[in-house]
Amino acid sequence: MNDQITYNGQPVNFKVQGSGPWIVLLHGFLESIEVWNDMANYLADRFSVLMIDLPGHGRSGLTGEEQTIQDMAGTVRAVMAHNSIDRFIICGHSMGGYVSLEVARQLSDKIQGLILFHSHAAPDDEKSKENRDRTINIVKLNHSNFIQSFISEMFAKSNQEKFKNQIEILRNRAASTSGKAIISALTAMRDRPGSLDILMVAAYPILYIIGKEDSRMQYDKILAQTMLSEHSECIMLNKVGHMGFIEAPDKIFPVVKDFCSRNLAVSKID
Repeated sequence: MNDQITYNGQPVNFKVQGSGPWIVLLHGFLESIEVWNDMANYLADRFSVLMIDLPGHGRSGLTGEEQTIQDMAGTVRAVMAHNSIDRFIICGHSMGGYVSLEVARQLSDKIQGLILFHSHAAPDDEKSKENRDRTINIVKLNHSNFIQSFISEMFAKSNQEKFKNQIEILRNRAASTSGKAIISALTAMRDRPGSLDILMVAAYPILYIIGKEDSRMQYDKILAQTMLSEHSECIMLNKVGHMGFIEAPDKIFPVVKDFCSRNLAVSKID
């Protein structure tokens, strides 16, 4: 069942499922909490799973006129406080990974593990910033057409026909995202300072989930980042793009549950 709090005068939608130690799931750009349904169902027999619609996405309002990744992290912290979450593992997909890293920065004494789901800690380089600006201009012209093309490109080319129904569902959900919210998120990602320093000082384990055919995140750059932390784990999957929880759930879900079980002191492991 979904619930809401008010933060900075705006509704923030979230859902809690299951019982046990806490896992916080943060979706990516143009997504909503529904992308986690299957994984949350898989985890909920052992964990309390918190899913949050990030500002401007799903049923959450934009909580700031000029949104930043730090603002999004503040929104997440407000929902966590509402649910009295003290110790937790946080898992972020894509943009949600950037937010997860910022939450980890702010709550370093509370976090027990971090999962970067097709995400990374580096800031945008100049080329990436130019691409963000180009995308913002496209969104200003026609944000509906942008959504249509963007969603399919998140899947490996070899999977686009196989998952055409899921792609259409994602498009329909994303259609409610306003042009203002899309531009706000793009600007926040473009201007984020990066979190490589977080990887270097992390006292908790970090799990990287990587798709070899991810057109959004080059796997060689993410692999280089795995070397920065004291404790890094990695699963890299062939024939997977940017949407591993849809493209390869049978491989990914058990890895996530095992990682959380080991690091949240849950004894029973499938």
